[in-house]
Amino acid sequence: MVNEWGGVDERPVGDDADDPKRLALLASALAGRTVAVAPTAAGEAAWTDGVTVYIDPTASVPTQLESVTVQASLLASGGLSPEVVRKLVRRPALARRYLAVEGQRALAVNEDLLPHRIRALLDLDMAARADSAVGSLMVAGTRRDIADPPAGFGVIRAQKLLAARASVAHGESAGGHIPRREQNKALADLDDADDGADGDDVIDPFSSPVGGGGALGKLLQRMTRSVRKLSGGGTPGADTPTHRSRKGIRGAGAVTSTTAGAADADGVQAATKKGRTYPEWDVGRRCYRPEWCTVQEIEPPIEEGPVLARPDVHALRRPLTRLGIGLDRCHRQTQGDDIDVDAAVEARVETLAGSTPDEAVYLDSLRRRRDLAVLVLLDVSGSSGEAGTFGQTVHEQQRAAAAALTIALHELGDRVALYAFQSQGRSAVHLVPVKRFDDTLDAMVMRRLSSLKPGAYSRLGAAIRHGTAVITEKAGTSRRLLVVLSDGLAYDHGYERIHGAADARRALSEARREGIGCLCLTVGAATDAGELARVFGSAAHASIPKPAQLADVIGPLFRAALRTADLRRRVNNGKRLNQTSVPR
Repeated sequence: MVNEWGGVDERPVGDDADDPKRLALLASALAGRTVAVAPTAAGEAAWTDGVTVYIDPTASVPTQLESVTVQASLLASGGLSPEVVRKLVRRPALARRYLAVEGQRALAVNEDLLPHRIRALLDLDMAARADSAVGSLMVAGTRRDIADPPAGFGVIRAQKLLAARASVAHGESAGGHIPRREQNKALADLDDADDGADGDDVIDPFSSPVGGGGALGKLLQRMTRSVRKLSGGGTPGADTPTHRSRKGIRGAGAVTSTTAGAADADGVQAATKKGRTYPEWDVGRRCYRPEWCTVQEIEPPIEEGPVLARPDVHALRRPLTRLGIGLDRCHRQTQGDDIDVDAAVEARVETLAGSTPDEAVYLDSLRRRRDLAVLVLLDVSGSSGEAGTFGQTVHEQQRAAAAALTIALHELGDRVALYAFQSQGRSAVHLVPVKRFDDTLDAMVMRRLSSLKPGAYSRLGAAIRHGTAVITEKAGTSRRLLVVLSDGLAYDHGYERIHGAADARRALSEARREGIGCLCLTVGAATDAGELARVFGSAAHASIPKPAQLADVIGPLFRAALRTADLRRRVNNGKRLNQTSVPR
């Protein structure tokens, strides 16, 4: 039940008060998917195999509650992903230090859902040391002075976790699940050889920010059951057109691309005008290529023809209404945390004059002001021209979703911008400002959006970095959100699948470190969920078959992205305060 603090009431009630299984509902709520709770041997430390949380049945109720909360939160935060867990095998000291750091970060991610008594265990200073599971592993590997975690945190049994994951994967394969091809294995093999010092985000295959194996997670899994991969005859980014894949979705066409034009020695098309340069992450060398990509904002071509119909956003507005609301200092309130001096003086004067004074003499902070800026990045690369679900192309469906999001947020009073992007080599990454933050939402915006045509390639990391720069400079609000609408196929000249996925994942991580929430949506494209996970990392993301279902998932997605951004912003503000308070 819900207690007076808004969390889950952990008090046991009824005949099963001593049964660990009573905490299964709490574990599922914290993990974002169905998780069982079972007893382990008496006196044994708590642990999880990703499916069940095992706790000591003889431990006290507070200890059991702490164990379930920490282990379930580790599942939700991505802290028990195979890429990280493999590096903990036969390294118990490292595993303890990692649990001490990642356990606190996981609790911080689930801060709004924690039972009241568990919130006292949250150490924000420890949680702020890393912004991802890989970051926690890096801290644990370099800092030997980290104390062991509290006993209630339990332990990480790396070998059992990996064995359970392998068993689940084998069961899915036996049940008709399409296994990953060998070409998808390259990135996983590379990550396995990593020493954990990289800052790339890692993916928790047991859960997702939107609900994993719960009711909503199962719905999304059914939506993404069909898969699409770039495993046809052509190599993305080559000078020859990409061949049609026989493994695509029903009715899918070829991945359209354009041949390279005038190129330099690196095969990069010459830029026609100056733009802003950004680095790019080289996953092979584990370092940045400085000033590698040039992003140019180009005016959209306006074409004659039918204009995109205004979508019905009523269902979409409802889950967005209470998101992004900031605090306003309100005068003349009947209750509050301070005295409104002017109102108090007037009330005193009315009392002395024999009149009945107004009792609204307080100041209070109320959530009434919209304090959210959203930048929507729409992928208009050639792959989005493929046939999608329900007889429309991926581009048509993602364009409709972008229009609905932009209109709904604008009508709610949020600052919103919409940019489309495509690329032709690292020197020609083009972003089309369909609507800037200060533009009015008029018929010309809809005409620009209707004129967009899919083509060329998708250098996703550069587009995300430019979107991050725009929202940092132009948003004008404290809460900021970057929404990426893409089929997840990041490729360009010299920017093939492994490189593109790692760079896009890194760019999203950079944006989150700046306190910007990141949300990634795939609409109408049945791209393989594993491919999307590699590209979008641990950012909130979902794949839905049609724009009409956007309202069903947008609320949890926005909350997950904004909660992560709020935590990072508090950490950044704390660091700045500490730096300014140090005496010189």
